[in-house]
Order: sequence, then C-alpha cells, then structure tokens
Amino acid sequence: MYAIVDIETTGGNATTGSITEIAIMITDGKTVIDRFETLVNPMQPVPIFIQKLTGITDEMVAGAPVFRDIAEQVFEMLCDKVFVAHNVNFDYSFIAHQLSQHGYKLNLGKLCTVRLSRKIFVGLPSYSLGNLCRSLNINVSNRHRASGDASATTELFNMLLANDKDNHISSMLKKGSRESYLPMHLNTSDLAKMPNTPGVYYFHDAKGKVVYVGKAKKLQKRVTSHFSNNSVSRKKQEMIRIVTRISFRECGNELMASVYESLEIKKLWPLFNRSQKKFEHQYGICSYEDQRGIKRLGIVKKKKHLQLHLGFPMHIDGTRLLNKLVRDFGLCPKMCFLQDENVECIGIEEKFCTGICKHGKNIGLYNRKVDNALKKLLEEEPSLVLFGEGRSEDELSCVMIDKKNYLATGFIPENARKSSQEKIKALVEPGTSNEYIKSLVIKEASVNPTMSIDFNVNLKKRKAV
Repeated sequence: MYAIVDIETTGGNATTGSITEIAIMITDGKTVIDRFETLVNPMQPVPIFIQKLTGITDEMVAGAPVFRDIAEQVFEMLCDKVFVAHNVNFDYSFIAHQLSQHGYKLNLGKLCTVRLSRKIFVGLPSYSLGNLCRSLNINVSNRHRASGDASATTELFNMLLANDKDNHISSMLKKGSRESYLPMHLNTSDLAKMPNTPGVYYFHDAKGKVVYVGKAKKLQKRVTSHFSNNSVSRKKQEMIRIVTRISFRECGNELMASVYESLEIKKLWPLFNRSQKKFEHQYGICSYEDQRGIKRLGIVKKKKHLQLHLGFPMHIDGTRLLNKLVRDFGLCPKMCFLQDENVECIGIEEKFCTGICKHGKNIGLYNRKVDNALKKLLEEEPSLVLFGEGRSEDELSCVMIDKKNYLATGFIPENARKSSQEKIKALVEPGTSNEYIKSLVIKEASVNPTMSIDFNVNLKKRKAV
C-alpha cells in the first residue's frame, strides 16, 4: 500500500517552517482506498508570497486544527505504507519533524516521483509536477493546493507503476538503496563513480557552480552520509533542493584531503561552507618607523591591507614572543608597546635596553637590533616538506610550506623523496597557504617526523659547515 502525500508550508525548512495544508491518498497502485485532507493552523503567519502561490491566507488557517490535533490520525494513515511524494524528502522531512514533536516516530520506505519519472519516462523536457502532467496528459485541478497536487501525484504514480518495465520501483524500495534519500535531481551514477578512498568532494548546483566542498577519509561513504540521515536542518534541506551533481578529487591521504579542502574553500567560497571562511590568525607583529626614525614593533589586530611579520590566534601569544625578542636582542619594551610610556623602563633596570627610550641616541644601532630580531623571526618560520601516502603505490603526496605564506602541493614519484628542495619544488604546484593549512602540516610533521624534511635544520647545518 502506498501513501501519496502533498503538503503546503510556510517555508522551505522543516525546523523553521510549518505545515498549512496536508493531503494523503492511500492507494494500492490502481484505486484510491482512503483519503485525508485538511488545512492546518501553522501557528505562525503565512508569508505573502506563499499566500499568492497557494491562495492559503492567514484567515483561512485561523480556525483550522493545529498539527497536534491531527498527528495521531496522520501517523496511523501512514503506518506500514510506502511514503510517496513529488520531491519526497521535502514532504517527508516536514511530516516526520512535526510528528516527532508529538511523540510519533516516522520510519517508512520512500519513493520520489521526480526520480522515478526520470527513469521511467526518459527524455521529457521537465520533471516538475506541472510540466509532467502536461506531458502525460494528467488533468490537474487546484494546482499548488495539497489535495489537487496529491491527486495529480497519485495519477502520475499509477502511471509509473504501469510503465515500470525495468522494476525501478522495487529497486528503490530495496534495503540499502540510495534512491530514496538522494537529492531529486542528482544522478546516482555520480555516487557510484566515487571510490572509498581519501579525497575532496564537490556539490554542484544546476548551473555547475560549486556550493559545497568537503573532505573525506572514505569519499563515497561520507557523501552518502550527507543525505542518508533524517536530519531536518536547514543546510541539509537546502542541499537536497539545490544539488544536481557531485564531483571528486582523490588525495591519497587525509592530510592531503584537508589541505585541498581548505584551498578550494578559500578559492571557490562555496555557499554552504562556513567553518573555514574565517579561520585566520587574528593578531600579528608589525613594524614601522616613528617620527624620530626609531623602528618600533607591536602586536596589532590583523587587517586586510596590513603587512604582518607573523600571525597569532590570540593577542597573548604574540605578547609572549615579543617579550622573548626584547630580551634576546636587547630591545626596548616601550618601543615595543609592552610597557607604558610614562613609567620607568624595566629594560634599563634589567640592563638589556640601552636607553633608546630615554635619550634617543644610537638610533641606527637600535634599528639594526630590530632588523636582526625580525630576521630571526623569519628564520624561525616553518620551512618544511611533508610526504604522505599517494594515490598509487609508486607515488607520494607532497605538501611544502616555506617562509610567509608560500605553499606547494602535489604528488611526486616515490624515488624523488630524497631530492633537493629545489627539485621537489619543481614537481609540485605553487600556491598560497593559510594559517589552517600551516597548523595541519606542522602538527602532522611533529607526529610523523620521518615523513618530513625540515629545511630550516638543513640550512643551519650548511651554515655551520
């Protein structure tokens, strides 16, 4: 038995919107055995554009039952049926969510008449309900109302059953079938092509634009999980509505997937990615010359066009490093904004400040100290290459970070691992790093030192020789 369902709502998301009308047709595939339809008081205003689309106004639903009053009847009608709708995940998410608010857990097999129509009635110009009905000569009355659309969907479903020569319906209902929960416009072949290896995946909209980038230890399993759960979050429901294609990039290992994910998010700025769009160090050390020509250092908040020598997630991290530079290079705490201008300089008391803040002499000598401190700061910046498992047995993944924000990524032959920095650099693709990638690489290098080469250490050894 099948329950053909259509609802009208106040919006597109089950957690924030509410049902204004519901219609359920129970059919055996030939005859409608039972039916239920009613307006529903959504307990919130009906947006004006929804009123214009459906004709359902606030006045019409004011005296209608709230969903609590019909929850038991709706649940009993749906129990033990196959839930069928045009874009089934939309209707199912709303009804399942509303039922769960009143103690009923919906767990039914689902069929989407959009996906079925694409398989059974191949080559039609459009698979929206209105256009399908025109193509198949299905009479539709009361369009964009629950009863009218449910009746049209019932007739469409009966035609699908009658013309299903390749048993698509039974295949969709088999346990483990992905058809029931994937976005209605997504071709299952996109998912079938994906391996269960580490990589980056891309969700595209109808125009081909990337709307989400993710990373995965197992690509196919991770992508499937986006749609297979019963989440009614806004993000999931929007993805189901928008996503029409999935592509991927194999990366060999999880670190490489994380690096490429971060690079792609910064490059493409996808609609549904949020977490890494703002992941940057908020503070940094800057330098400038004051009116007397004295070079000054300070911790400042990061700004778009401000050149910083080194970034930090928190102000206190920069302060600790700046205090160390002051003591190691004999700098003045006042000239580094570590001490108030109006009190006695602690640097003079402890004999590492030569009095630049007091008498302003030997400015050139002091500035050279600042330059040496900044040079040391740059030398301490990580400069290393990290290797990992490649996409095949005869290659390695390679991530190289160097001074400032230089980054290079790619895959190299396994026998090139012991090559010079210059040769490795020639084999990979240069780019721009960010604080997130840098932290990932440094952490992984500390955990697996045998898989990395620290160019700073090699440079120090050459200088010593």
